[in-house]
Amino acid sequence: MKKLVSVALLAVLAVVAVGQRAQAQQTGSKIAFVNTQLILKETPGFAQAESTFTREVDGYRAQAARLQSTLDSAASAFTRDQVLLSPSAREAKRKELETQQQQLEAQMNDLRDKANQRQDELLNPITARIQTVIDGIRAEGNYAMIFDIATLGSGVISADRALDLTQTVIQRLQATPR
Repeated sequence: MKKLVSVALLAVLAVVAVGQRAQAQQTGSKIAFVNTQLILKETPGFAQAESTFTREVDGYRAQAARLQSTLDSAASAFTRDQVLLSPSAREAKRKELETQQQQLEAQMNDLRDKANQRQDELLNPITARIQTVIDGIRAEGNYAMIFDIATLGSGVISADRALDLTQTVIQRLQATPR
């Protein structure tokens, strides 16, 4: 008797699951996923933008290294010469070094802000284009949601590869002019 109830319960659950799947397909509750990191790497124009950004950031790093070197030299000179200075001259030199340190930090923050701004300038058009293609595929395929599995903490730990739209997005991006 228990076996018959178990079989009947499984049959009911199977019917419910099939019914829910059919309803999900009718209401457009399909889901899919993409890997935006892979898409980004394969998007026309990304390699050039990345190269430009890397070259510019290398320039910012060199500038920051020169600023740090100047401060380090001044600090070394102070350490070496402080015994020769009067207490008031020593204190004045110490304050001068603190001011230089604060200026260095401000300049480093400015360089970091410039780098972030430049990254946005270079990548925003590319990511906007990717988003437009993904939105188009979502609408065409009647998907309720498309997840990004490349995003840390996406919550997706396993998925059916048939739901992966990454290559479809890449093909559309490569087929359409910029």
